[in-house]
Amino acid sequence: MKKLWLLSIIVISTVFFIPSCSSVDDENQTQNNEEPIILDAASMLNVSYGNDPQQVYDIYLPEGRTEDNTKVLILVHGGGWTGGDKSDMDDFISFLQEFHPDHAIVNMNYILATANIPAFPNQFLDLDNLINHISASQEELQILPEYGLIGTSAGAHISLMYDYVYDDTDVVKMVCDIVGPTDFTDPFYANNPAYQLLLDLLVDESAYPDGTDYAAATSPALQVSFQSSPSLLFYGNQDPLVPLTNGELLNDNLSTKQITHSFTVYDGGHGNWDEASFLDLQQKLSAFINTHLAIPVD
Repeated sequence: MKKLWLLSIIVISTVFFIPSCSSVDDENQTQNNEEPIILDAASMLNVSYGNDPQQVYDIYLPEGRTEDNTKVLILVHGGGWTGGDKSDMDDFISFLQEFHPDHAIVNMNYILATANIPAFPNQFLDLDNLINHISASQEELQILPEYGLIGTSAGAHISLMYDYVYDDTDVVKMVCDIVGPTDFTDPFYANNPAYQLLLDLLVDESAYPDGTDYAAATSPALQVSFQSSPSLLFYGNQDPLVPLTNGELLNDNLSTKQITHSFTVYDGGHGNWDEASFLDLQQKLSAFINTHLAIPVD
């Protein structure tokens, strides 16, 4: 999905420094006259949020941040739950820093699925661990622990599932779903001869109650509730990997539950859209952030 942004006309270069934990603590001290210090922009790369080497994230902290007004955007990469890397989302960072300079940005990795490590629910729980880790560092980082999730493909699926099922404390305020699979019961998937094998490989059955319909339980379109966050959906009408019916069903179910959302369909496949479509996506995403993850005005 990195190519989603290769056609973007928005290119910026922002210089960051990588502080030690002690330097962040020093910045958070006030001057002798008790006037608050205006914190510089900072970045910290490959910060661990778990014991596995893949459980790391990059965080980009804006200038002038405080724990009263600096909300957080989290990027979740795609790759079919078995591949991909946070670097695939780098092009989002420049866009977000340009149009949302007062938000913190987190770009995460999660443990990729293998024959011995199923994706579900482990990858949903990785996102949970990340959010808990960042929230626990609120004072050190000087951020307000309210989150917007931006996911592409498998990362969009993880983001939707986290918000619709696992966000018990409602810290997520919006989700952006870019070509995310939402319904594994769709005939597009269910009629695939390898469907059951793939489902068996992706799902840790021991993590679910006996008798669980695993396809339904891991399909965010079937988990929409009145507590779901505002959701922004983007799909292609010729996608060979995620059928448009997945986006349509999620759109319908969000409407039924009266969840604020937007559903956009572009000509093209799995993110290989034209420049006008990418610019339209950027504009709609930016407006959604301004509405649902707005920075408080002093």
